[in-house]
Amino acid sequence: MGEMVSYAVEDGIAEAVIDNPPVNAASHGVRAGLADALARFQGDAGARVLIVRCAGKTFMAGADIKEFGKPMIDPQLPELLKRFDRVDKPIVAAVHGTVLGGGFELALACHYRIADAAARFGFPEVKLGLLPGAGGTQRAPRFAGLATAIDLVTGGGQIGAAAAKDAGLVDAIADGDLAQAARDFARALVSEGKGPRRAGDLPMPEDDPALFDAARKSLGRKMRGQTAPLMALDAIRIGYEGLPFDEALDREYALCRDMVTGPQSRALRHIFAAEREVAKVPGLPADLTPRDVRTAGVIGLGVMGRGIVMALASAGVPVIAVGLDQAHLDAATKAIAKMWSSSVAKGSLAQGEMDARMARITGSTDPADLAAADLVIEAVSEDLGVKQTVFATLGQVTKPGTILASNTSFLDIDTLAAASGRAADVCGMHFFNPAHVMRLLENVRAAETAPDVVATIMAFGKRIGKLPVLSGVCDGFIVNRMLSKRSREAFFLVEEGASPAAIDKVVLDYGFPMGPLALGDLAGLDIQAAARKSRAAKASPRELRADFVEQMVAAGRLGQKTGSGWYAYDETRKASPNPETDALVAAHAERHGLRLREIGADEIRERLLYAMVNEGAKLLDEGIAPRPHEIDVAMVNGLGWPAYTGGPMHWADQIGLDKVLATIERFRAEQGDDYWTPSPLLVRLAGEGRGFYA
Repeated sequence: MGEMVSYAVEDGIAEAVIDNPPVNAASHGVRAGLADALARFQGDAGARVLIVRCAGKTFMAGADIKEFGKPMIDPQLPELLKRFDRVDKPIVAAVHGTVLGGGFELALACHYRIADAAARFGFPEVKLGLLPGAGGTQRAPRFAGLATAIDLVTGGGQIGAAAAKDAGLVDAIADGDLAQAARDFARALVSEGKGPRRAGDLPMPEDDPALFDAARKSLGRKMRGQTAPLMALDAIRIGYEGLPFDEALDREYALCRDMVTGPQSRALRHIFAAEREVAKVPGLPADLTPRDVRTAGVIGLGVMGRGIVMALASAGVPVIAVGLDQAHLDAATKAIAKMWSSSVAKGSLAQGEMDARMARITGSTDPADLAAADLVIEAVSEDLGVKQTVFATLGQVTKPGTILASNTSFLDIDTLAAASGRAADVCGMHFFNPAHVMRLLENVRAAETAPDVVATIMAFGKRIGKLPVLSGVCDGFIVNRMLSKRSREAFFLVEEGASPAAIDKVVLDYGFPMGPLALGDLAGLDIQAAARKSRAAKASPRELRADFVEQMVAAGRLGQKTGSGWYAYDETRKASPNPETDALVAAHAERHGLRLREIGADEIRERLLYAMVNEGAKLLDEGIAPRPHEIDVAMVNGLGWPAYTGGPMHWADQIGLDKVLATIERFRAEQGDDYWTPSPLLVRLAGEGRGFYA
């Protein structure tokens, strides 16, 4: 028997205990061990009932992703779980922790289920471009009904033990120790003479074509562009084709197997792995001890500062929040309370939890009160002089060893480090707006940042529920630097004749949640104009000439908040083409002697996206991003680059860097060296027939 599964019998109750840390994944050793335990149970007349449970912090939390893309070794999970259906004695799954994917399918293949009260259940396969392939789409509807099964299988979300019991997916919830409760449950089955209760012996719930149609439309909106959710819906329908249960399982597995090799699954698995890889900073010793952060401080309580305070307090971190004056402090405190009160009113936050979060926040108007903080995050206005003054103050009032981090989105961290007088303690921690919601955190290592500071901010980011990615110092770091190239090309395309709607449609069709011009209207064109002004000294004459944003702001058109920007908006903020924009573009072209032309979708897409790929390659060239992983993770989580393409660098690899380079060279000939000089890394890799990842 495989060493990952132990088997023992006591008083007629057999137990197969899986022990494969950290999450008891369904690796080959586990599958082989379960097969052996099942055979021993079947052949043991003295064993009346079998309990399957896991050691450690969780029940089986899914497949072993390390085995994806490799030849699978028998027994494979779908075939193994069919054997559970053939056993003529009852099998009980005793589950705790996260019962996900293949682990959930294992539990459903058992005849009965008892759960720890804190257990969570779900099928996350669609998030990896897959569908449950070991019976999940066939067993779940038979136990839980169609609506619940569709939600679980196609949405990738989770439900708790109580909801699972209400749905019929769990038979009992343990009161106290799960292992003992499972043994008591098993004894009761034996004493009551209950045999197996197999999913395959149960009928599918009554067919509901209208429910399937509604689900298909909903998935088309919520998970636009993704194939896996719709394929998962199709897999559930296999149960209505009148096939024997084993054949339905085979059909489901065939669909899943085909998807494993598909481009979306490869891309989503790449992002899944990359999000874990970016936590390991190259060159940073694994045994480096982070600094202890017990109390954090935030100075600057505008929109970003408030969001950062909320993110910290929500994660259980005491926060000293320093405002410019009492009025700013009061306004911030009121705004934070209002946002959390709204969550309480909606039922998504308990009043007691809100009270605890508010109690973690200590307000002040005196930077000297930050002396108690172990980490201070600066979030004052994006003005270099103002920030230098703040860092000079922080260098004086905080205790030695306190980490001083700036939330700047593009200013030079090295300049702020010099102002502090203690450069080794200084770094960047760039949160994305809204800071208490957005998952990405760009941590920035400056020239003199101490290694243990880097280790601390990476660990702290994870502690507060963020996805930290490390960047070096440059204008805009990773996300905003790459985004600036897309914005540049969007403005140039408008100047050459592409309509805002055509540009945004191409980006939407690719899979982004919003086009660049609609995004500008949403954020506020005054904000974009201010950002352009701050960077004007580094802008080219052509970039300065494409001053559409400045023209609209001068006319009082700030985007959605004024009802007019690139688009016109009604009272519900529904967008429509804006005749004023058409007139503005025409007048701009006439004023500068420009000839407007028809521009196709392919050129729009390639100019917007290849500009970012090329800039990503330059980030790697310059050592700003240590690996392509950081770029892909940052762009997916910070800008909404569609995860099912794998991010810009993975996507470019799939196209072929030679093809990407050829297109960039064509744009270079048409648009000039200032905008389309290819990265030396891109040229070298394309010449070698390699990709960013290979």
